Amino acid sequence: MFGKGNQTKPVQIETWVEEQALLADSIRKHAEGGRHLDILEAGCGTRWDLGLKDVDYTLTGLDNDADALEIRQKKHQDIDIAILGDLTNVSLEENAYDVIFSSYVLEHVEGAEQVLDRFRRWLKPNGIIVLRIPNRDSAKGFLTRVTPFWFHVLYKKYYEGVKDAGKPGHDPFPTPFDEVVSRSGIQAYCHRHGLKIMGEYNGGREYQKHRMRWIFSWMLFWPISILSGGSITAKYAVMIYIIENTPRD
Repeated sequence: MFGKGNQTKPVQIETWVEEQALLADSIRKHAEGGRHLDILEAGCGTRWDLGLKDVDYTLTGLDNDADALEIRQKKHQDIDIAILGDLTNVSLEENAYDVIFSSYVLEHVEGAEQVLDRFRRWLKPNGIIVLRIPNRDSAKGFLTRVTPFWFHVLYKKYYEGVKDAGKPGHDPFPTPFDEVVSRSGIQAYCHRHGLKIMGEYNGGREYQKHRMRWIFSWMLFWPISILSGGSITAKYAVMIYIIENTPRD
């Protein structure tokens, strides 16, 4: 188990394909023996990229954005149960899910720690949380926190090339970035609540595919880290966690 202040380096993931395979494999291992999985995609958005055709599962998609949920249902039709609701107050059955999958969601939630508390209640004993978050304490996370929302839209649209950025049902979304949405925050939360971190990964680098973008980011992030005295890291912009809900004695 990772404890507060753990200094172990996360495993570096180089490509998006590798990242998606890791997430899918973590769920697939939980289905060993051919058992059926109840999966909650918390903040399901407009698409599901994981390849789980060999897994028997029921997928429940939960999102507070009616436009995103409609796009997901009409375009992909891959949700078995769709729920329109807010993670901070929606009522779901306790001990109901084998897997809770949440990708780039908690940074958009005010009260993210309370949402993690809800995840624990919704999970079955020994269920897993598959969590992907930007790191609040990274240089990229810092820039996200101090720049206005209109800048996020322009960045997504013109730097990342997402043509529908800012349109109804599409990201980016406002980012309050609670303190728990960070490497140290997740480690401390798991330590407090007896959760077992099965894997910690740094993802999204794509050095070979986006070499010039990666170099530009590095040139920007390192000065921020140095000027912060090391409290902001130039590394670990995207964190991925596989967390087991270990029953307490």
